[in-house]
Amino acid sequence: MPAYKAPLRDMRFLLNEIADPARLQALPGCEEVTPDLIDPVLEEAAKLCEEVLLPLNRSGDEEGCTIENGVVRTPKGFPEAYRAFCEGGWTALACHPEDGGQGLPHTLSMLVEEMICSANLSFGMYPGLSHGAYAAIRAHGSPELRETYLPRLASGEWSGTMCLTEPQCGTDLGLIRTKAVPSDDGSFRITGSKIFISAGEHDLAENIIHLVLAKLPDAPSGTRGISLFLVPKFLPAEDGRPGVRNGAACTSIEHKMGIKASATCAMSFDEAKGWLVGQPHRGLAAMFTMMNAARLGVGIQGLGVAEVSYQNAVAYAKDRIQGRALNGAKHPEKAADPIIVHPDVRRMLLTMKANIEGCRALSVLTALEHDVSLRHPDAAVRQAADDFVSLMTPVIKAMFTDMGFESAVTGMQVLGGHGYIREWGMEQFVRDARIAQIYEGTNGIQALDLVGRKMPSHAGRLLRRFFHPVLAYIEEKGEDERMAEFVLPLSKAFGRLQQATAEVARRGMGDPFEAGAAATEYLRLFGLTALAYVWARMAEVALDKADEDPTGFYRAKLGTARFFMERLLPQTGALTSAIMAGGKSLREFEEAAF
Repeated sequence: MPAYKAPLRDMRFLLNEIADPARLQALPGCEEVTPDLIDPVLEEAAKLCEEVLLPLNRSGDEEGCTIENGVVRTPKGFPEAYRAFCEGGWTALACHPEDGGQGLPHTLSMLVEEMICSANLSFGMYPGLSHGAYAAIRAHGSPELRETYLPRLASGEWSGTMCLTEPQCGTDLGLIRTKAVPSDDGSFRITGSKIFISAGEHDLAENIIHLVLAKLPDAPSGTRGISLFLVPKFLPAEDGRPGVRNGAACTSIEHKMGIKASATCAMSFDEAKGWLVGQPHRGLAAMFTMMNAARLGVGIQGLGVAEVSYQNAVAYAKDRIQGRALNGAKHPEKAADPIIVHPDVRRMLLTMKANIEGCRALSVLTALEHDVSLRHPDAAVRQAADDFVSLMTPVIKAMFTDMGFESAVTGMQVLGGHGYIREWGMEQFVRDARIAQIYEGTNGIQALDLVGRKMPSHAGRLLRRFFHPVLAYIEEKGEDERMAEFVLPLSKAFGRLQQATAEVARRGMGDPFEAGAAATEYLRLFGLTALAYVWARMAEVALDKADEDPTGFYRAKLGTARFFMERLLPQTGALTSAIMAGGKSLREFEEAAF
């Protein structure tokens, strides 16, 4: 069975030395979020993930979920683990204190999410969807809905889902057919079918709260006619406990490539009683509160799987002896050298390490901005932080999940034939990681969101939230000779990003096809430049401490930063060339020739 140890040292480094602890502690409600508070939380989360969730990962994959007469059961051990999870307060970590939550910042809860995804991605789906439902109801629900549902979602007694997709539509939600008919008591009768509903039915929580997109009888066509409804599995009784069964049922569960212990359900709503969340015909805006949280969460899934794959690849590479080092035997007393001496193995491991640590740093900085957007007393500061998070959401979702799958495949490659064998666990990481590139909007959709929505939004205001700090950093550090090996590559990548941005914007104004043709390469270019920025910042901190570090942590940071700048960041050159080539070869290829 694969092993996993939470990367607490790296997490502490990011929280205390890269992110701004003073900025976090200055936010209302975060005054006491110091290392004395953070460290025990991280340590307890690590213990839960390593000792409770990880041992269920392979058995959950092999057993999967089952359905009988509409009743879905999760694999052995999952209900007990979920109870321990709730009793430990993990469902309430970032929920508001007035709902029974702990009120801790997303900067901390995001790191806990990463640990969960490393240890057991399928398990993490259940509380993960509940967090999104909580956020949507808190932002858009009526006072009555918030009072009834938020405390129970925070405690984990009840869980949540997001019901968007239907058999005939996924991305194009304007095509949904689910109907909502008003009732005399102010509720609505919801009728329709949904598919691919994660955690749609299970035996972990006593009630399941579905957030369902549907159309009212007077709805205009397209996405302008979508409304959002809260539909509980059981209607709450007067005492607040689950009462009468509602008209919401699971008709089947999907048989999937991966995340098999996560119940992915087809749901049928037959005049199910529901309540409007937000305004009529404005459901998509309300649902985006949940979708954006989910997209960031899915990015963390990619990061989590990449980390556990990397750890097991490193362990194998240090243990497996095969061949001799090209520059002479490193362990002549052994029959062969460990494969970690070989250049290509080191290339694979360093690629994983550089991408993982860069993505983790970017996620922490983005989570901090998310906290600022929710808590800062100044509306202008909140807006600026929200702009940054909005801009980075498609980048994190797509970049992190691409990296997660690539790292899972690379980890399998390090193990060679053993990586292809189930007992080693690496093939499960590959299967589990693959879905993250697809759900919550495929990565191609994320790229279109970046170039089609985020780039032109407010005359480029969102872009400036990233461009201006990066440019200021390059100008500030440009005269520091020690930083030249990090700042110069960053400057080149940033110049390419600026050039590509101008070109995509120019072409896209005249022909949207051109923007779409460049979208995927542009997102990757953006993501690599963002990683270069955070790697330069990490290298700057490490330079001051590497010589007096007995653990080697800061020297490893510098070595990884150099590898990223020298071996991974140059990809920005090829990406820029592809972007500048334009979409002609895509446009003019005859459809019949495919």
